[in-house]
Parts: sequence; C-alpha cells; structure tokens
Amino acid sequence: MKLNRRAFLGGTAMLATTACTAGTPPPPPSSPKPDRTSIVRGAAAPIEIVDDIRGVPHIRAASKADAFFGQGYVTARDRLFQLDLGHRRTMGRMAEAYGPQFVDHDHAERMFHFRGDLAAERAVVPAEIRTCAAAYVAGINARIDEVIADPALLPAEYRILGALPLRWALDDLFRARGAEIGNVDDEIRRARLAAIGRLDLDTLVAPLRPAWTLKVPDGLDVAAISEDDLGILNKGLGALPFGTTPTPVRDTPEVRMPESDAGSNAWTIAPSRSATGRAILANDPHLGIGGLAPRHVVHLTAPGLDVIGGASPGLAGIMQGHTDRFAFGRTNSHNDQTDLFVLALDPADPERYAHGGGWKRFETVEETIAVKGETPRRVVIRYSVHGPVLRHDPARGRATAIASVTMLPGAMDGFAMIAINLARDWQSLREAFKLHPSPTNFHYADIDGNHGWQVIGMAPLRRGGQDGLLPAPGDGRSDWGGRFGAEALPREYNPARGWFASANQNNLPADYPMQARPLAFSFREPYRYDRIVDVLEAQPKHSVADSAALQQDFVSTPARELVALLPARPGPAADLLRGWNGELGVDSGAAALFRILWRDLGNRLLDAIVPAAARELVPTIAAGELLRLLRTPDARLGAGPAASRDRIFAASLTTAWAEATKLLGPDPAAWRWGDLHRVRIGHPLARIPAIAAAFPPVEDGRSGGDNFTVNARWVPAKRGYSVMGGASYLQVIDVGGWDNSLYLNLPGQSADPKSPHYRDQYAPWVAGKMAPLPFSRAAVDSAAQTRTLLVPPAARRG
Repeated sequence: MKLNRRAFLGGTAMLATTACTAGTPPPPPSSPKPDRTSIVRGAAAPIEIVDDIRGVPHIRAASKADAFFGQGYVTARDRLFQLDLGHRRTMGRMAEAYGPQFVDHDHAERMFHFRGDLAAERAVVPAEIRTCAAAYVAGINARIDEVIADPALLPAEYRILGALPLRWALDDLFRARGAEIGNVDDEIRRARLAAIGRLDLDTLVAPLRPAWTLKVPDGLDVAAISEDDLGILNKGLGALPFGTTPTPVRDTPEVRMPESDAGSNAWTIAPSRSATGRAILANDPHLGIGGLAPRHVVHLTAPGLDVIGGASPGLAGIMQGHTDRFAFGRTNSHNDQTDLFVLALDPADPERYAHGGGWKRFETVEETIAVKGETPRRVVIRYSVHGPVLRHDPARGRATAIASVTMLPGAMDGFAMIAINLARDWQSLREAFKLHPSPTNFHYADIDGNHGWQVIGMAPLRRGGQDGLLPAPGDGRSDWGGRFGAEALPREYNPARGWFASANQNNLPADYPMQARPLAFSFREPYRYDRIVDVLEAQPKHSVADSAALQQDFVSTPARELVALLPARPGPAADLLRGWNGELGVDSGAAALFRILWRDLGNRLLDAIVPAAARELVPTIAAGELLRLLRTPDARLGAGPAASRDRIFAASLTTAWAEATKLLGPDPAAWRWGDLHRVRIGHPLARIPAIAAAFPPVEDGRSGGDNFTVNARWVPAKRGYSVMGGASYLQVIDVGGWDNSLYLNLPGQSADPKSPHYRDQYAPWVAGKMAPLPFSRAAVDSAAQTRTLLVPPAARRG
C-alpha cells in the first residue's frame, strides 16, 4: 500500500498530542514579547524559541514531543538544503528532483532500504521515543510548509536548481539504512594483494590493531576479486554529479567518511582530579571540513527534558552535549560491521546461488525511480541471505553481496539520540544503547561525580573462523550467526586513575575474546591518545581551561620521533628541523618543512619496497610503519638497508627544502605552516556558477596541526596542504556548573550567507577561542537575541 504522507503525518502529530502533553502546562510566559510568531501544524502547544547571540536556538516547550518538534523546525530553518540533500539521498529520490544522472545514486541507496516487517521495527522502539521522533519529523515538515507557502523563504539552492524540498515521514527513519561499504574496500584490497602473493604489504597501508595474522578464507578465489565486485556502489556512492563535473558532498548525513582519518577525541575527568571539584567532559568529533557544517547546536527544554549540544542535521536529538543530569560525548570505536560475500551462480538458473549444499533463489524487489524530465526507470534489486547483491554476473557465474549490521532488524539509527537524551543516569543509558547500532566509544560524567566509558554499537557474530578481513565464500559456511551489542562490549565506570580518554586507539582489554567475537582491527595509531595521556597525567587538578587548551594542542609525536632520527650530516633542512620541538604551530617554518618532508619520505619508501604491480594497492604508508623503517631499516630496503635508508632520507631532505622554497619563498625565516595549511569552506555545489555566486566561500584562515595532533587538522595524502578535516565541533563541559561550559562550531549555525551566523564562529575557531554555552534559563535570557513563538492553529484560535 502506498503511504499517504499527509495523512500519516497528521496521525503522528495526534500521537504526539495524546502521548506527551496530558496534564502538562504551557511554557512559562517570556519577556519581552516574541519578535516573530508562526502558525504551525503538528505542535500540541505553543513553543518558544530563544536564539542567542551566536544563533543557538533554545527551545522551550510544554512536552518532550514538542521540544523535538522545535528541533526539527529550527534545523530546517537554519539548514534546510543540507537536511533535504541528505534525506533525498538516503531515500533514493535524487533523480526526481535533479535529473537522470542521479539514477545510479538512487539505485544504490534503495538497495539499503529495509525490506522486512516495518510493524515489527516500530515495535522495537518505545512509544515515547517514537512519539518524539514523529514530532521531529513534523517540525521539519512544518518549516517546509512555510517555505513552500512563501517561496521568498526558500534557500537559494532551490531557486538555482529548480527543485523543492521533500517532505518527511516517520517510516523513512525505519526504512532508510544508508548505503555504506564500511571496510569492504579494505577486504578487496587484501584479496588483490593475496592474489599476487603480497598480502604482507597490507601492513604498510593499514596495520592491524590488535595484531592479527591475515589468512585467506578456504574456498575464496582471490584472483577473481576486484573493485568491480562493488557493483553499483562504484557509481552510487561516488561524488554527486551536480554541475559539469562530479561534486563531492561532505559533512552531511550521507557522507562517506575517509576511514584513514575518521576519528575524534574525548576524555572525562573525575571530581578528585578536577580543579572545580566537579567532573569535566571534553569531546571534539573529527569530521570533514570544507563543505556543509556537520553539527547544529540546539537546546531542548520541556518537563522531564533539558539537553543541549551538537546535533547532526537530519538526526533527532543531541549527539554530544549534556542534559541537566549528565554530560556525554563520543568517538568512533571502529566496530567492523560489514562483510563481502562471493556467491556461485547456478549455471542453469542465474537467479539462484549455491548455499547450504543446494541452490537458493535470490529475493528480488523492483523499484521505480522517478526521473526529472524523463520517463521513470525500473531497477531490479536482488537480496541473498547475506544482504543486498552488489554485482550479478551470470557470464562469470558469480555474484557478490554485502552483509551490513545496519540491514538487520532493529538496527535503525534514527532513534538512538532521543533515547540517550531522555535517559537520566548510567543505568537508563544502558537501555538506550540497545537502539544505537553505530560503533561508538560513549563517554559519560554526571552531577553525582560518576564518570564512565562504554563501547556501544552492534557487531556481527561471525562463523566458520572468519574475521571479516577478507571477502568470504557465500555458500553458508561463513554466514553471520547473529549479532551482539553493548552488553558484550568493554566498559569502565569510575576508573581508579580518575580519568578516561579515547582517541580511536585500540582500547580493547587484553582479555577481550577476539577469537570468539572479532570486533575491530582498524583502530587508529595511538599518537593523539598518547599525547592526551601525557598531558592529563601531568595535571593532578585539571580545569575546564586545561581541557580547552588540550583540544588546541598542536604537538606531533611523529614529528618529534622523526626529528630524533635525522641524519647527523649537516644540511639546511636537517639543521632547521633539528632544534624544533615538534609543535605544528601556525607560524612554524619547521612545521611546514616537516609536512613536505613527511610526504616525500613516504612516497620514496613505498617506491623502494612495493613492487610496481602492487603500488596502486599501497598508495600511502602508515605513520608507524614509516618511522619503523627509518628507525630499524630491514631487508625490504635491499641488501644494504641502512645505506638505502640514508640515501632515501638525504634525497627527501633535499627535495623537501627545494619544495618549501618553491611554495614559501627563498627565506626560511619567513616560512609559515599556516600559509600552506589554510581553512576554506565553500558550498559543496560551488562548481555550479550560480551557487558559487550566491554562497561565497569562507576562507583565508591559517591553521596549525595535522592528522596526528590532538587538535586534528587533516592534511591531504597526495596533493596540497589545505585543511581537509578535523575537530569542527568542540565542547568542554563543566558537569553541574553547566554555564561554565565552552564550545565551538565551525563556521556557524546558519547555512544562509545573509545570516550573521553564517560564519561568525570561523575566526574564533581558527584562533581556538571557545565560546560559553549558556544553559540555565537566566544565562540563556541574558544571551538572547531574538524570540520566535510557534503556535498551533487551535491555540491561535483560542
């Protein structure tokens, strides 16, 4: 049956009214009167929105559901095109608005729509959480109704592209699971290396953490594996084809993060080690920088709910921030949630595949994709017992399918933040974690002085001795045997050392049962974590200001280790670096030289040890492997490894000096890392001239740091030195002294260039000057700039 969106949303608004408002009073009166009043459908009672001097909306509602309605509304008010682009993409409805070049993207996304029992999925989510999610959806639609009724309110992208925003439905949150390849590309790379007998080279590009022995699964023909096995995902997960060339769209919910960089920092400090006598929680998620801002800061207040922090546009609730009871943050825990399976097709009937000793028929779904200006396209989507079929190749008698945790029943992401925001303590959070499939190190600190860490997210129970590191035969021997979640994952509560930190390092306890439940092997190198530990251990009484300073730390452990390995022979490059402290400050000339040298050294070492046939598969070298080869050169560098190392080092120093001179001028005293490492934020569709004209870039900021500093500012692997990602949102929470908390959100709250909050946090972010995050009613009122009142039609008539 086709879903009637208008009728369905009316029903969800009624559900919100009946479930969350009985007996609750309207919000207390505000003074002065609102600057703007808007009549909205879907809210149960008037909702006040107080926007502060930095554009943060503080929502005051009479019920929890109305607070989430307010969040949906203000997110659409400030970030409608970003919100809509992500929604259209995950729903597989780009082509109907933007044309036939988006059909492959729609096809790929629809492969990852849940095809099971939606009624059962709804039943997994507690009624109160469903109601709040329905209200968030209704809030988005209320703003969409406003801008369609008054096109002058539409963001400029819609006029330029000739499109309108897509309305939402609650079932969208149950159905769309998001097309992701996870680490399947790593599996393919390893298979291809195994096919040429060089699986050992994988440790150069992606060392396994914890240490593990790679093995090819029995029955896997590695010679047949290639990137073509990703099928439609090779097209459908690429850059969006806006304009004359494909346009990378980053920092929105549909983004595919580069795994080599995805990460974050978080730490909690116990009251016993805090200068305030209260707990402190700091968090800075590392995401792409250069396009749409990945966080929107918002404050939700209602009876039984008071939460503030950074939200992801399109995801109801706060991802990192604090309630009136506890602070929370997150980093990526890297649970391996995807596997590639290779299927043998029946020669007599290619719609069947070998499984369990017989032949099993693919389940098929026919989808009709609406296409702007053209006839609809019909696509057939196949599913094996493992998941979506990516490639179906009867001519070669094989197919590939992807198994993903997100496609399992109950693994929808759209309700987890609401559940976390509604929790009151550590115990109720552990119930909320059951709705959180994404891999996360969850950090917690409460007003009673407790702090904790829990790995959350789902992971598959692999069978047949599989570890998920290479593709597996899909004949049934290696099928997943279920899943496990937070209940079986590591945690700590009130650790004796008085602090806990995560920075994407391997934090699995030594006794974690990796053989029985392999969880993750792609933890990041521990440089950021080690630096955090050094600083925290040296501060017996850590303050909010100390946390803010640590988030801005530009000390690079790899830089210090490289300087210690410099050859003794004098030379201009070695001499400049020898006295350097390894801090990648914005005005450091040595930092600029180091980054140029680092890239050249990596390329030369790889050219020396990786055969030409494998070079494409090993494009970069991990930092630890680079330093290890310089520190203890081995036979991989030839018969005289030390001499080879010395020649490579000397050549790289010479080349780096010449390149620095070319880029920064002949006077090394004038070299500055920030002159190369600049922060530019532009519209992701700026290749379209009208978009570029309407959305001027935010640029000229000079940055320090790199991929390995606590203040992460990613450097591209191959070309250029611009900032490509890092900690765009930062928070330091004084737990219980809430109004002392600090934050930054690059470049600002609004995506509208006419708004004063389009770029007002860009300069403070570049300078590392954090802003207060008002929370108490008095602090919010003191910082208030504008007030909006959302009024349902019935209240208006009254």
